[in-house]
Amino acid sequence: MGLMSELASKYKTVSIVGMAKNAGKTTALNFLIEEAMDEGLLLGVTSTGRDGESTDLVTATDKPKVYLDEGTIVSVPVQLFDLAEGGLEIVRRTRFGSSIGDILLCRVMEAGYVQIAGPVATMDTKKMYEEMFELGCELVMIDGAIDRKSIASPETSDAVILSTGAVISRTMKKVVEETAYIVGLYTTDVLNDDKARQLIEEDGDKDIVMLIDEQDGELKLRMLDHLTTGLGNSKKINEAISENTKYVYIPGAFSDSVIDDISLKNLKQVEFILKDPTRVFIKSIKWGQLRKKGFTVSVLQNIKVAAVTVNPTSPQGYSFEHEALRDAMQKAIPDIPVIDVRL
Repeated sequence: MGLMSELASKYKTVSIVGMAKNAGKTTALNFLIEEAMDEGLLLGVTSTGRDGESTDLVTATDKPKVYLDEGTIVSVPVQLFDLAEGGLEIVRRTRFGSSIGDILLCRVMEAGYVQIAGPVATMDTKKMYEEMFELGCELVMIDGAIDRKSIASPETSDAVILSTGAVISRTMKKVVEETAYIVGLYTTDVLNDDKARQLIEEDGDKDIVMLIDEQDGELKLRMLDHLTTGLGNSKKINEAISENTKYVYIPGAFSDSVIDDISLKNLKQVEFILKDPTRVFIKSIKWGQLRKKGFTVSVLQNIKVAAVTVNPTSPQGYSFEHEALRDAMQKAIPDIPVIDVRL
């Protein structure tokens, strides 16, 4: 079974997420589309922003265009339809909006380059996925054309393919470490205490800081002074943790200011719970230091990483040896396929 067929057997939707600009995300997308063509897999292709243009609209640098094969179902805003170099047939005119016009669902009738974009609203995006499946798609690929944290959210797709490369650092070791850190974050353990999850999801308010205490063998929920964020509130959180506190749920962003004033004793005692890994805004070095101190964290929903693609070339003019980067990355994340799409 080929890579794309294997993905289709596990997931319905897969996002391609770049760790940085010029990490090779569009190159990876084109590689995967070509793999699907070879395997006879009918793809749906969409984007969280705009992609397929020959020049990056932000950095004004050259970028790869998106090439689609015959039969592919693609989302194209009205204003980009006439810019397609491939032949497109409009199969559905949707009511899903984008910043450059309503979305058209098109079938590629003649292979070629196409500029793609998708709906703005998450709910519209999910509805559009379903329409693509109704048109025969076996797998929908989502190009993550916005920032990494938003597109990686488990609400966006069933799994992600993470694109990384030399653009991250001039040092291969740093590229590998930073990528392994993100993969580790994405795959953070899911909360395995069913009672605690029930208290948060059914009895609590997921927009408020919550503490869960264990008393006489039972878990009890406490709202913390109606705090809607942990940012800048680490002293209040630390003072609220009692000897019975087992969990602390943090809504929104999880940064240094959420835990800087929490005592080492409390840091070791409680398990922090987040909605998902995209909420973490702590550098890899600090994260490692916290872990060594006994800090533990779980999430209500994590992110499945289907594969990692590596680009050994940086637009700044330096590069790594292909096999060396791929092998070093595979050693760091042995349970996830690592692909050099330029080989």
